[in-house]
Amino acid sequence: MNTEIVHKGEFTLCGISTRTTNAEEMSGKGRLSQLWQDYFSSSLASRVADPSSQLIYALYTDYESDASGAYTVIVGQDVAAEEVNPADGYQYAKVPEGKYMVFTVPAGPVYEKVAQTWGEIWAYFQNAAEVRTYIGDYECYDSRNADPAEIKIYIGIQ
Repeated sequence: MNTEIVHKGEFTLCGISTRTTNAEEMSGKGRLSQLWQDYFSSSLASRVADPSSQLIYALYTDYESDASGAYTVIVGQDVAAEEVNPADGYQYAKVPEGKYMVFTVPAGPVYEKVAQTWGEIWAYFQNAAEVRTYIGDYECYDSRNADPAEIKIYIGIQ
């Protein structure tokens, strides 16, 4: 498993959201697949993103407890503070500044490889020296220099 520890500054996301649990997602009755479909069928990317940006984020936030509790997922783009418009119907959230353990998703079918990497992350943190914060974790899909996109998962740690 390819990991590194980095410090990231705070940034704001604009996107669409849902609330779910890992149990719901693994049962086949999850909401994340529909969230991604809704994101790609919306015009959100062209309305908020810098046209030169190829970054898409999926922020995991508002954790009820830990990996077993409910959480909110927001799929969208980084926006400048002055672009925040609560009346536009989109969800806005701050990705917190902090220390993150970064996991690189291996190449392959995106849905399968991202799910596999999350499984490895959950297993890793069962006995890890690092402690998760459960404040804001995120996936970053970067297609600027790669085809297919490079995917990294940032897990907030103490």
